[in-house]
Amino acid sequence: MKASIVSKLDVLVDRHEELGMLLSDPGVIADQDKYRLFSTEYSELEQLVSQYKELLSKEDELAEVSVLLEDTDPEIKLLASSEKTRIDQDISLLEKTIETLLLPRDPNDTKNVFLEIRAGTGGDEAEALGWKVQVLSNSDGDHGGYKEIIARIEGKNVYSKLKFESGAHRVQRVPETESQGRVHTSACTVAILAEADQKDEIEINKNDLRIDTFRASGAGGQHVNKTDSAIRITHIPSGIVVECQDERSQHKNRARALSVLQSKLITARDNEAEAQLSQHRKLLVGSGDRSERIRTYNFPQGRLTDHRINLTLYKLNEIMEGALQEVIDALSNEFQAEQLLKLDDQS
Repeated sequence: MKASIVSKLDVLVDRHEELGMLLSDPGVIADQDKYRLFSTEYSELEQLVSQYKELLSKEDELAEVSVLLEDTDPEIKLLASSEKTRIDQDISLLEKTIETLLLPRDPNDTKNVFLEIRAGTGGDEAEALGWKVQVLSNSDGDHGGYKEIIARIEGKNVYSKLKFESGAHRVQRVPETESQGRVHTSACTVAILAEADQKDEIEINKNDLRIDTFRASGAGGQHVNKTDSAIRITHIPSGIVVECQDERSQHKNRARALSVLQSKLITARDNEAEAQLSQHRKLLVGSGDRSERIRTYNFPQGRLTDHRINLTLYKLNEIMEGALQEVIDALSNEFQAEQLLKLDDQS
């Protein structure tokens, strides 16, 4: 392991010990905000420090075994050689784990998300998602399915699992109405927006908002369809429009719509800042243009292809039922590999 990384680890070990002492300080305990902040940092360092201490222990074992390799007794040398092989493997695994833990964490990974799917050109097919979600707004397609659907997905580390889904998705299939058996291509754009924390929120001038009420459409019961409970908010400076019609209460729909607006404004701000730092965003949000498609679902061949990492899987039925973990893992591993390269360059 490079000396620069070892130096960084030594600093983090010292910080972990310092935090341990601070968390027992009466003054810190009395300040709940500070205590919570230190507790979070301590927990985040816990696994890294534990793995590093294990690595140091293995390196000590290796030094002891190396001495035995010089022994004149053949049996001892053979035993030491076998032990060295085992320790070398343990060290290699620990080093890889530590490097991964050193990678910068996406602050949004633990957040819930807003999922937006919008139909693109060609076809009217709708994807069925194997997630338990709260649909906030939807617009029915002319021939079934949806033109647009917005949902909130809540759960542990949702953003970390879904953040690579943003972009243009292409579907190739033979519709039931196709008498000649020709494959039709359609597209939709997907956006994954991290739900805003209070500390992340952007101050919004009320004068910059146009708020309209309207009668909800689609599922929701007779009460929803008979009252103007749905909310549409337009942020005039940016032109961003959000709707929410899930709740029966106009007040709740307004609060949810404002939450979605916050997420959109924060995403726009962060994307602009990131674009100024880097022109290369291989795995994350694209513009949604069809030419920038990230994934193709070919139903006649039962094939899924993720174009960003040249991944092809012939198990489309399982994937459409929600078995996305293999795709998510492949994207996460590729992303981590890129980050490790950057870490090596910085070291």
